[in-house]
Parts: sequence; C-alpha cells; structure tokens
Amino acid sequence: MPMLGYGVFQVSPEECERCVADALSVGYRLIDTAQAYRNEEGVGAAVAKSGIPREEIFLVSKIWMSNYGYEKAKASIDESLRKLGTDYIDLMLLHQPFGDRYGAYRALEDAYKAGKLRAIGVSNFYPDHLIDLAHHFEVKPAVNQVETHVFNQQVEASKYMAEIGTVPMAWGPFAEGKNGIFTNETLVGVGAKYGKTAAQVALRYLIQRGVIVIPKSSKKERMVQNFDVFDFNLSADDMDAILKLDTGKPVVMPSHHDPEIVKWFMTML
Repeated sequence: MPMLGYGVFQVSPEECERCVADALSVGYRLIDTAQAYRNEEGVGAAVAKSGIPREEIFLVSKIWMSNYGYEKAKASIDESLRKLGTDYIDLMLLHQPFGDRYGAYRALEDAYKAGKLRAIGVSNFYPDHLIDLAHHFEVKPAVNQVETHVFNQQVEASKYMAEIGTVPMAWGPFAEGKNGIFTNETLVGVGAKYGKTAAQVALRYLIQRGVIVIPKSSKKERMVQNFDVFDFNLSADDMDAILKLDTGKPVVMPSHHDPEIVKWFMTML
C-alpha cells in the first residue's frame, strides 16, 4: 500500500473523474473514496481510462452506516465493486463506529476470504471501538483511517493500533486548513531548511511516523506539490519540534464520544 495517496472527499461526482485522472498522471497510485462520497463511479472511470494496469492502483472505499448489518453490507460491497468497475477492492473500511458495525464487519471478513477485498479495516474508530471490534474477529483491521495531522497526531491511539497490527491512515492531513497550518511558524521554519512548504513538511512528518496520508486537491499543480515529499528527510530535531504542535484533540471533527455528535450521526442512519 502506498504511503501517499489521493483522497476524493468533497470532490463532486462531476469533477471526480478529471481529478483522479490528474492524480494518476502525476504519479499517485492510491485512490481513496467512499460510498458516502457518491463518486465511486468517477474513480472507476478514471482508472479504466488511465491505461495503468489495475494491479498497480490501490483502491480504497468505505461502507456507509446506512449499509451496516451483514446483508446490507454484503450487498453494498458488490455495489461498490460495480461502480468502481473492478472485481476486487484493495482495502474496504467501515466508515464510522456506529450502527451494526459487527454485522458489517462480518460481511467485510467474508468478502475478504472470498477475494473480493484484498484487505479490510475501519475508519474513525477510537481505541476503545478498535479494541472491542478486533477482539471479536479473526481478521483484524489492517488500517484505521482517522483524523490525523500535526495538531492531532493520534500518538496514544497509534500505540493501541500497533498492538493489534493496525496501520494508521490520516484523513485531513492538512487539518482542512485550520489552525493556520499553511503558515505555521514551526512548519515554515523547518521547510525553509529543505526548500519545502509547510504543507510538504506536514505530510513528510506523518509519513516518517508511518502514517499513510491522502491529501486532497482539485488543482493539478497542488497535487504535484503534495506528491513531492520523498526527496528529503526530517531530522530528529525537526520531528521533535513538530511533535510539540500536537494538541491531542480533534480539530476538524468533534469527538465521537460527544453525545451530541453521536445524536447527529444517528440522524444519518
């Protein structure tokens, strides 16, 4: 699985094919989508027209909560395969830790054993959710995609993931622009040493910590910039300085343990 991919969250169905085609032309080989994004077909069309062998592209999608429960999840996997125009998905995740996640994960596990899915995992699972789920299944989650960036580095959560053998994957690696991430003094200062931007430093930091990143941009020139993070290494001092930016709290999405947030998610079931 590539350490750097292209995410299509909030990319409209109309624009998705063009954006993914641009990303593939730049060199991205991991594409992250989801049922809830309503753009799986655009991803599939771009992959099909790219001329790149299917086995060279790593496709990630996610089952939405309304498709949880064994039978619904099983049917939704087949629907995602149809929309993506492929006979297998490299990684399929449960999108949220709410609803009948156990039935849905059983469907993931069976599809994995049948070869429809090459790997399975979860998204937005806090350590308690992850430990509980992993305890009840033979196939442990390979990946947990969670809000991860320099201001919310998931240091403690990553320790529990490591115990299970789950790899962290960052959604929102730029904190959706919050906290002045692109002009942050520490990131800008570190970047100046390497001729890199604050955004490139933010991505490089996560990659060096073993976190998979999926930055999104609809502009090809920004895709190129985000991809250009493999020709330098941050020093131990750099890593220590950036670690100090961690607040240990979500910045983009409020805590999934907040009762009001849980009530909000329940309106989407």
